[in-house]
Amino acid sequence: MQDEPAIDRAHLDAQTFGDKPLAAELLGLFAGQCRALLPGIVNAGVSAGERADRAHTLKGSALGVGAAAVAASAARVEEDLRRGGATGMADLEALERAVAAALAEIDRPRAM
Repeated sequence: MQDEPAIDRAHLDAQTFGDKPLAAELLGLFAGQCRALLPGIVNAGVSAGERADRAHTLKGSALGVGAAAVAASAARVEEDLRRGGATGMADLEALERAVAAALAEIDRPRAM
């Protein structure tokens, strides 16, 4: 997965019909969701159901903007939480890394 971009720009372009301002707006909203949802997902003090719901929301948002690694990691965390109420540290760390990579890609200046 290292060779895959954190954000699949071709997917995002298809979702936004090439509308660059719309793509930028969606990426901004996704970045805000990452920053708002991730702390609650990794916080063991939050109920498993709430953490799973947050992971589910993040997964859906990630799929919309082409952040496949975030979506896959969020899906694993959601499944773990819904099955047994706990998730492994490795899955949480993978989600944190995927989110960090996506945010770095979003924040990186791009030539138009």
